[in-house]
Formats: sequence, structure tokens, C-alpha cells
Amino acid sequence: MSTNADEKGTGRARRLVPSAVSRPLSRPLSRLPAPGAGPLGRLLRRERRSQIERLRRLTAWMLGIGIVLAWAGPLGWLSRGARVDLFSLSALGLLALVPFTLLQLRMIRAAMDGVAANREVAASGAIALAVLATQEGHFWSWGLIAPAWAAGAALLLSRSGTLAASLGSTAVGLFLLWPGDPGSAAALAIYPDADAFGGAVGAYVGGSMGIPWANRFQLWFWEVVRAAEAGKAAQARLAVTEERLRFARDLHDLVGHSLSAIAVKSEVAVRLVGADAERAAAEMDEVRGLAREALKEIRTAVRGYRTVDLDAELRSMAAVLEAGGIRCMLQVPPEEMPEELATLLAWLVREGTTNVLRHSAATFCRISITLQGGTAVLEMTNDGVSGTGGRGGTGLTGMAERVAAWGGSVTAGADRSGEFRVRATVPLEGVR
Repeated sequence: MSTNADEKGTGRARRLVPSAVSRPLSRPLSRLPAPGAGPLGRLLRRERRSQIERLRRLTAWMLGIGIVLAWAGPLGWLSRGARVDLFSLSALGLLALVPFTLLQLRMIRAAMDGVAANREVAASGAIALAVLATQEGHFWSWGLIAPAWAAGAALLLSRSGTLAASLGSTAVGLFLLWPGDPGSAAALAIYPDADAFGGAVGAYVGGSMGIPWANRFQLWFWEVVRAAEAGKAAQARLAVTEERLRFARDLHDLVGHSLSAIAVKSEVAVRLVGADAERAAAEMDEVRGLAREALKEIRTAVRGYRTVDLDAELRSMAAVLEAGGIRCMLQVPPEEMPEELATLLAWLVREGTTNVLRHSAATFCRISITLQGGTAVLEMTNDGVSGTGGRGGTGLTGMAERVAAWGGSVTAGADRSGEFRVRATVPLEGVR
């Protein structure tokens, strides 16, 4: 796969990453939610893995078109009334398709795993050649094993190798199954007239040349998706690593000078304890003051690290919804909120977003936060009402319990317009 293709795939993947992860990392630590943290992160990882696994299975089925062709042609030919004895050439041909199919499956698995399978390519090619040389029929019966082999070999060959395999298999199929004179009795037994014979030859050549390249395109698409998924995972890991390094630098800058001063003054106090006890005590008082100041700075840094920024969380959840195909609208008050209230509302929005993704078929979601008469009101509305009608669910129960601890309440249910609404009210005096 070319580098340009990888960059394009990574660019598409970057647009699916929540904005809280993809934004620059130079802002304060408290404004960067940890990528993949909490139940929503776990849910998204599980859904992403399941989607990738479904796409992998679908790709494997589509790459197996060669197996379908190898069986469909002979079975269609024999179903027209040809008699098949146990030890006839037709029965041996069908028997040869069994190892051919197994080799094709191994080639598909090797291609999707990115490993070589040269022996499988050669062995399946030998079986296809033997079948073509021993069976009687027309291009669209036993002749389909030629493009079937080329479709599997194209997954493991280069572009020039795929071209050679396509041309070679097409030429071999035409040479071994050519009926001779198109007007002969043998040809007329299969093709009604010369025009039908020419059409069959043209269609066979076109299909034999096109099917291998279609298989290569499908494999390329799978590799692009896999590269994009790997890019998203690497970007998330890089965000976490960069943030840890920045936090380490900030912590060093905060307490490095204070700890150095504490060490120096402690050494001075030790030297003065016998000669000048009063000055030694003064030095130790300063050491105590420096230690308290350093502890205060560390607590401030940790508290900022643990505080969730509401604006960043809202943008992140909006990006997650948009990535899931759900149009999101945000409405927030212009005034600042207390840190404790902002952290609670951020948690509620995260849990509500999880419920929308997991339990609804929504196409839009509206998130509104307002301050009304000493009460903060959060409303999340979507049009994907599920069959439960809002009953049950540990998510809503957890939200209700969390808000009740602050003296508030949570209501949820479908309104007359058919929209599902979750409303949380939190009194400002309940903010601790």
C-alpha cells in the first residue's frame, strides 16, 4: 500500500476521533479528557472492534468470489442433465475442487494477514490447470476455474504479477476450452450461433481480466480501513503519552525549586544546630513553610488534573455523536459554572451520550444546559425512541442516583412528539 493511501486513510480516521483527543496538547491539563476513559470509552472501543470484525468477515466473504466461480460453473453445467458416474472425469473434477477450495481459503487468510502463500498459489494453479485440461464443457462451466484461480492469486501478487496471472489464466482457459470451428457441430451444441459464441468469448475475457482486479481493490479497501484503525489507536496512545510527559514537566517546574531549597536549608540547619540553635530553628521554620507551599502546589495541580472541563467534554461528546451519524446541537449558558457543578454535568452528558449510542436509533441529539432561578437544568433530546419506553436501564438509574446526592432529580421518557427526553435538574445550593 502506498504512503499516500495511508495518509488519506489516516486523515479520514482523524475526523472520527473525538475533538478532545485530536485538539492540540499544549492547553492546560484539566482541559484534556483522557482518551478512552470511562464507560463511554469502553463502549466505543467494543463497538469499534465489533465493526472492524464485521468488516473483516464481510471482506473475507467477498474475496471468496473465486471459490464461488469455481463451483458455480461446473455445477451449473452438470445440472443441465449431464450424467456423472462415480469414476467419471466430471466426478474427479468435482473432487479436485475440494483441495482447490481449501487452498483458496488459505490464500485469502494469508492476504488479509499480510503474509506470503507462494506454495498455495502454485498448488491451486496446478489443480486449475489439471481440471481445465481434463474436463469438457464451455467457458462458463469448467472454464470459470481459470479466473477463480487468478482472483485468489491476485491477492498475493504485485500489480505486474496480477496482470500476468490474469492474461495467463484467460489464455489457458480459451486455449483448452476452445471448441474449434464455431460452426462445427460441437460448437453449435453449446452455442446457438456464431454471434452467441463471440459474445461468450468476449464476456469470458472481460470477466477473467476484471475479477482479479476487483479482488485486489477489495483487499486494498480492507487495508486502508485497517491502517486507519491503527492510526486512531496510535493517536490516542500518543495523546496519553504526551499528556503524561507534560504533567511530569509541570510537576517538576512546580516543586523542583521548592524541594531544592528545602534540601539546602535543611543542610544549613544541621550544621548550625550545635553552634547557633536559634538560627537553626529559623531555618527549619523556613523549611516547613516551603514544604507547605510545595504541598499546596501539588494539590492544586492534582485537583486541576481531576477536574473535567465541561466545554471540552461537550465538544468531545458532540464529535462522538457526529462520528456515529447522529447530528448534534449544543446550547450552553455563557456564564461560568462552579467546578463541581461543571464536573457533574460533564458526567451526565457522557452517560447520556452512551445511552443514545447504545439504546437508540437516533439521527439527531440536542444537548441543552440552562440556569434557571438558582437551578441548573440539563436536557438531552433525541429522535431514536427505543422499545423500552425509557423504563429500566442502569445508565438512567446511575444518573438519578448521582443527581439525587446533590438534591436534584432526573426524569426520562418520550414526549408527545415522539422524542425521548432526559431532564436533570440540580439546585445550585446543593453544589458542594
